[in-house]
Amino acid sequence: MDSKKLALLCRELADNRKAEDLLVLDVRKLSSVTDFFVIASGSSEPHLRAILEEITDNLRDEHGIRAQAVDGTVHGAWVVLDFFDVIVHIMRTDIRERYDLEGLWGDAPVVRPRKPRKSLKN
Repeated sequence: MDSKKLALLCRELADNRKAEDLLVLDVRKLSSVTDFFVIASGSSEPHLRAILEEITDNLRDEHGIRAQAVDGTVHGAWVVLDFFDVIVHIMRTDIRERYDLEGLWGDAPVVRPRKPRKSLKN
């Protein structure tokens, strides 16, 4: 799976668990470390855990993809999943506001998910 598809899949999976303020940043021209950041907020520890498990479980079970590294904990209110070309940040809302990753990477273009095509009705 290419990195953009993986980033958008991570976004979709986070959305399945009602993650807030979902954002995918294309940092390929700004970083030699990764291609995309996925940033998602949760309102509580159980909410963060649900988002984290939805992403990790689905990628493992449905796609055979595992994070190369996981840093942080839901107790600490910020978890980072490193899939090499995609880094997923799952953060409690107040922590996200404090560290302002969107501001730090403000030059990165935002990747928007494609809207599903409307079916043509006869």
